[in-house]
Amino acid sequence: MADVTLKVWRGDQGGGDFAEYTLVGQDGEVVLDVIHRIQATVAGDLACRWNCKAGKCGSCSAEINGTPRLMCMTRMDTLPEGPVTVVPIIRDLVSDVSFNFEMAKQVPAFAPPPRPPDGYRMAQIDVERGQEFRKCIECFLCQNVCHVIRDHEDNKTHYAGPRFFIRFAELEMHPLDTNDRRELVRQKAGLGMCNITKCCTEVCPEHIKITDNAIIPMKERVIDASYDPVAWLGRKIGRRHKATPSEAAAHGG
Repeated sequence: MADVTLKVWRGDQGGGDFAEYTLVGQDGEVVLDVIHRIQATVAGDLACRWNCKAGKCGSCSAEINGTPRLMCMTRMDTLPEGPVTVVPIIRDLVSDVSFNFEMAKQVPAFAPPPRPPDGYRMAQIDVERGQEFRKCIECFLCQNVCHVIRDHEDNKTHYAGPRFFIRFAELEMHPLDTNDRRELVRQKAGLGMCNITKCCTEVCPEHIKITDNAIIPMKERVIDASYDPVAWLGRKIGRRHKATPSEAAAHGG
Protein backbone atom coordinates (compact mmCIF):
# COMPACT_ATOMS: atom_id res chain seq x y z
CA MET A 1 0.00 0.00 0.00
CA ALA A 2 1.19 3.55 -0.74
CA ASP A 3 2.64 5.78 1.96
CA VAL A 4 0.29 7.97 3.96
CA THR A 5 1.15 11.51 5.03
CA LEU A 6 -0.47 13.49 7.81
CA LYS A 7 0.16 17.12 8.62
CA VAL A 8 -0.55 17.21 12.33
CA TRP A 9 -0.83 20.33 14.46
CA ARG A 10 1.90 20.45 17.10
CA GLY A 11 1.71 23.14 19.75
CA ASP A 12 -0.53 24.65 22.39
CA GLN A 13 -2.54 27.80 23.02
CA GLY A 14 0.66 29.81 22.93
CA GLY A 15 1.40 28.85 19.34
CA GLY A 16 2.71 26.06 17.15
CA ASP A 17 2.88 24.74 13.61
CA PHE A 18 2.08 21.73 11.46
CA ALA A 19 4.46 18.77 11.47
CA GLU A 20 4.44 16.34 8.56
CA TYR A 21 4.68 12.59 9.17
CA THR A 22 4.91 9.95 6.45
CA LEU A 23 4.39 6.27 7.22
CA VAL A 24 3.81 3.12 5.20
CA GLY A 25 0.09 2.74 4.67
CA GLN A 26 -1.83 -0.23 6.03
CA ASP A 27 -5.13 -1.62 4.75
CA GLY A 28 -8.28 -0.63 6.64
CA GLU A 29 -6.67 2.05 8.81
CA VAL A 30 -8.57 5.01 10.17
CA VAL A 31 -6.96 8.35 10.99
CA LEU A 32 -6.67 7.45 14.68
CA ASP A 33 -4.68 4.30 13.78
CA VAL A 34 -2.12 6.43 11.96
CA ILE A 35 -1.95 8.88 14.86
CA HIS A 36 -1.22 5.96 17.21
CA ARG A 37 1.53 4.69 14.90
CA ILE A 38 3.06 8.16 14.81
CA GLN A 39 3.07 8.18 18.60
CA ALA A 40 4.62 4.71 18.75
CA THR A 41 7.38 5.31 16.19
CA VAL A 42 8.43 8.90 15.61
CA ALA A 43 6.61 11.26 18.02
CA GLY A 44 6.10 9.71 21.43
CA ASP A 45 5.24 13.11 22.91
CA LEU A 46 2.31 13.74 20.54
CA ALA A 47 -0.81 14.46 22.63
CA CYS A 48 -4.11 13.00 21.44
CA ARG A 49 -7.43 12.47 23.20
CA TRP A 50 -9.27 9.20 22.53
CA ASN A 51 -11.06 6.46 24.44
CA CYS A 52 -13.32 3.81 22.87
CA LYS A 53 -12.13 3.74 19.21
CA ALA A 54 -15.65 2.65 18.33
CA GLY A 55 -17.36 5.94 17.51
CA LYS A 56 -19.32 5.98 20.76
CA CYS A 57 -17.46 8.28 23.17
CA GLY A 58 -16.76 11.33 20.99
CA SER A 59 -13.29 11.86 22.48
CA CYS A 60 -11.33 11.81 19.22
CA SER A 61 -13.26 14.54 17.41
CA ALA A 62 -11.03 16.60 15.10
CA GLU A 63 -11.03 18.66 11.95
CA ILE A 64 -9.83 16.40 9.15
CA ASN A 65 -9.09 18.31 5.97
CA GLY A 66 -11.21 21.14 7.33
CA THR A 67 -14.28 18.98 8.14
CA PRO A 68 -15.26 18.06 11.72
CA ARG A 69 -15.13 14.27 12.07
CA LEU A 70 -14.26 11.45 14.46
CA MET A 71 -10.71 10.23 13.84
CA CYS A 72 -11.72 6.66 14.73
CA MET A 73 -14.46 6.62 12.08
CA THR A 74 -12.57 8.23 9.19
CA ARG A 75 -10.85 5.70 6.93
CA MET A 76 -7.57 6.79 5.40
CA ASP A 77 -8.47 5.33 2.00
CA THR A 78 -11.41 7.75 1.74
CA LEU A 79 -9.23 10.85 2.14
CA PRO A 80 -6.87 12.76 -0.10
CA GLU A 81 -3.56 13.67 1.46
CA GLY A 82 -4.13 16.60 3.81
CA PRO A 83 -3.85 18.03 7.30
CA VAL A 84 -5.54 16.89 10.45
CA THR A 85 -6.32 20.07 12.37
CA VAL A 86 -7.99 20.71 15.70
CA VAL A 87 -9.19 24.11 16.95
CA PRO A 88 -9.09 25.38 19.68
CA ILE A 89 -5.92 23.91 21.11
CA ILE A 90 -4.82 22.75 24.53
CA ARG A 91 -1.93 20.77 23.15
CA ASP A 92 -1.38 19.06 19.78
CA LEU A 93 -4.57 17.11 18.99
CA VAL A 94 -6.26 17.73 22.35
CA SER A 95 -9.07 20.26 21.90
CA ASP A 96 -10.54 22.59 24.50
CA VAL A 97 -14.17 21.62 25.20
CA SER A 98 -14.53 23.45 28.52
CA PHE A 99 -17.08 25.87 27.00
CA ASN A 100 -19.47 22.96 26.52
CA PHE A 101 -19.18 21.78 30.11
CA GLU A 102 -19.93 25.30 31.34
CA MET A 103 -23.02 25.42 29.13
CA ALA A 104 -24.17 22.04 30.44
CA LYS A 105 -24.29 23.45 33.97
CA GLN A 106 -26.90 26.00 32.86
CA VAL A 107 -29.47 23.46 31.67
CA PRO A 108 -32.18 22.96 34.35
CA ALA A 109 -32.47 19.30 35.29
CA PHE A 110 -35.35 16.94 34.52
CA ALA A 111 -38.14 17.50 37.05
CA PRO A 112 -40.89 14.86 37.05
CA PRO A 113 -44.12 15.23 39.06
CA PRO A 114 -44.69 13.14 42.21
CA ARG A 115 -44.91 9.46 41.32
CA PRO A 116 -48.56 8.37 41.00
CA PRO A 117 -49.73 5.18 42.75
CA ASP A 118 -49.80 3.22 39.48
CA GLY A 119 -46.41 4.51 38.31
CA TYR A 120 -45.37 6.81 35.47
CA ARG A 121 -46.85 6.20 32.04
CA MET A 122 -45.61 7.41 28.65
CA ALA A 123 -46.76 6.85 25.09
CA GLN A 124 -44.30 4.94 22.91
CA ILE A 125 -44.02 7.86 20.47
CA ASP A 126 -42.75 10.06 23.32
CA VAL A 127 -40.19 7.41 24.29
CA GLU A 128 -38.89 7.17 20.73
CA ARG A 129 -38.65 10.95 20.33
CA GLY A 130 -36.32 11.25 23.31
CA GLN A 131 -34.29 8.21 22.30
CA GLU A 132 -32.97 10.00 19.22
CA PHE A 133 -31.59 12.85 21.30
CA ARG A 134 -30.00 10.49 23.81
CA LYS A 135 -27.88 9.00 21.03
CA CYS A 136 -25.63 12.08 21.37
CA ILE A 137 -22.05 11.02 22.29
CA GLU A 138 -20.91 14.59 23.06
CA CYS A 139 -18.18 14.66 20.47
CA PHE A 140 -19.11 18.37 20.08
CA LEU A 141 -18.54 18.31 16.32
CA CYS A 142 -21.84 20.17 15.96
CA GLN A 143 -20.52 22.85 18.31
CA ASN A 144 -17.29 23.09 16.33
CA VAL A 145 -18.96 23.53 12.96
CA CYS A 146 -21.68 25.98 14.09
CA HIS A 147 -20.71 29.30 12.51
CA VAL A 148 -22.60 31.32 15.15
CA ILE A 149 -19.78 30.62 17.62
CA ARG A 150 -17.07 29.36 15.27
CA ASP A 151 -16.86 32.70 13.45
CA HIS A 152 -17.94 34.89 16.37
CA GLU A 153 -16.15 34.04 19.61
CA ASP A 154 -18.02 36.74 21.53
CA ASN A 155 -21.33 34.87 20.98
CA LYS A 156 -20.25 32.09 23.34
CA THR A 157 -21.48 33.98 26.39
CA HIS A 158 -25.09 33.90 25.19
CA TYR A 159 -25.37 31.01 22.72
CA ALA A 160 -25.64 27.40 23.89
CA GLY A 161 -25.11 25.74 20.52
CA PRO A 162 -26.62 22.69 18.78
CA ARG A 163 -25.59 20.09 21.34
CA PHE A 164 -27.50 21.88 24.09
CA PHE A 165 -30.48 22.71 21.90
CA ILE A 166 -30.78 18.91 21.65
CA ARG A 167 -30.70 18.66 25.43
CA PHE A 168 -33.27 21.42 25.87
CA ALA A 169 -35.51 19.74 23.27
CA GLU A 170 -35.20 16.35 24.95
CA LEU A 171 -36.34 17.81 28.26
CA GLU A 172 -39.05 20.11 26.87
CA MET A 173 -40.60 17.30 24.82
CA HIS A 174 -40.61 14.86 27.72
CA PRO A 175 -44.27 14.42 28.76
CA LEU A 176 -43.36 13.93 32.44
CA ASP A 177 -41.13 16.99 32.83
CA THR A 178 -42.60 19.92 34.78
CA ASN A 179 -39.91 22.56 34.13
CA ASP A 180 -40.54 25.26 31.53
CA ARG A 181 -37.22 26.23 29.90
CA ARG A 182 -38.59 28.09 26.89
CA GLU A 183 -37.89 31.58 28.16
CA LEU A 184 -34.39 30.53 29.20
CA VAL A 185 -33.73 29.15 25.71
CA ARG A 186 -34.98 32.38 24.14
CA GLN A 187 -33.31 34.90 26.44
CA LYS A 188 -30.04 33.26 27.51
CA ALA A 189 -29.34 30.27 25.26
CA GLY A 190 -29.63 32.24 22.00
CA LEU A 191 -31.94 29.87 20.12
CA GLY A 192 -33.04 32.71 17.85
CA MET A 193 -29.48 33.20 16.60
CA CYS A 194 -29.52 29.81 14.87
CA ASN A 195 -30.43 30.26 11.20
CA ILE A 196 -30.95 26.52 10.55
CA THR A 197 -28.22 25.95 7.95
CA LYS A 198 -28.12 22.27 9.05
CA CYS A 199 -24.32 22.20 9.20
CA CYS A 200 -24.61 20.59 12.65
CA THR A 201 -26.82 17.81 11.30
CA GLU A 202 -24.38 17.12 8.47
CA VAL A 203 -21.43 16.37 10.79
CA CYS A 204 -23.27 14.38 13.48
CA PRO A 205 -21.73 10.87 13.60
CA GLU A 206 -24.90 9.49 15.22
CA HIS A 207 -27.07 10.94 12.41
CA ILE A 208 -29.30 12.86 14.80
CA LYS A 209 -31.55 15.23 12.87
CA ILE A 210 -30.53 18.14 15.08
CA THR A 211 -32.11 20.90 13.01
CA ASP A 212 -35.35 19.23 11.95
CA ASN A 213 -36.20 17.32 15.14
CA ALA A 214 -34.75 19.55 17.87
CA ILE A 215 -33.98 23.13 16.85
CA ILE A 216 -37.00 23.88 14.64
CA PRO A 217 -39.53 22.34 17.10
CA MET A 218 -37.89 24.30 19.92
CA LYS A 219 -38.19 27.52 17.92
CA GLU A 220 -41.89 26.77 17.42
CA ARG A 221 -42.40 26.15 21.13
CA VAL A 222 -40.58 29.35 22.09
CA ILE A 223 -42.63 31.41 19.63
CA ASP A 224 -45.88 29.87 20.90
CA ALA A 225 -44.94 30.66 24.50
CA SER A 226 -43.81 34.22 23.80
CA TYR A 227 -46.13 35.53 21.09
CA ASP A 228 -49.21 33.32 20.70
CA PRO A 229 -52.13 35.35 22.19
CA VAL A 230 -54.23 32.24 22.83
CA ALA A 231 -51.41 30.57 24.74
CA TRP A 232 -50.82 33.80 26.68
CA LEU A 233 -54.49 33.96 27.64
CA GLY A 234 -54.44 30.31 28.69
CA ARG A 235 -51.46 30.88 30.96
CA LYS A 236 -53.13 33.98 32.42
CA ILE A 237 -56.30 32.04 33.23
CA GLY A 238 -54.26 29.15 34.62
CA ARG A 239 -52.39 31.45 36.97
CA ARG A 240 -55.65 32.96 38.21
CA HIS A 241 -57.07 29.51 38.90
CA LYS A 242 -54.00 28.65 40.96
CA ALA A 243 -54.06 31.90 42.95
CA THR A 244 -54.65 31.80 46.70
CA PRO A 245 -57.78 33.51 48.08
CA SER A 246 -55.74 36.50 49.27
CA GLU A 247 -54.09 36.88 45.85
CA ALA A 248 -57.43 36.62 44.11
CA ALA A 249 -58.89 39.30 46.40
CA ALA A 250 -55.96 41.59 45.70
CA HIS A 251 -56.71 41.33 41.97
CA GLY A 252 -60.41 41.87 42.36
CA GLY A 253 -61.26 38.18 41.88
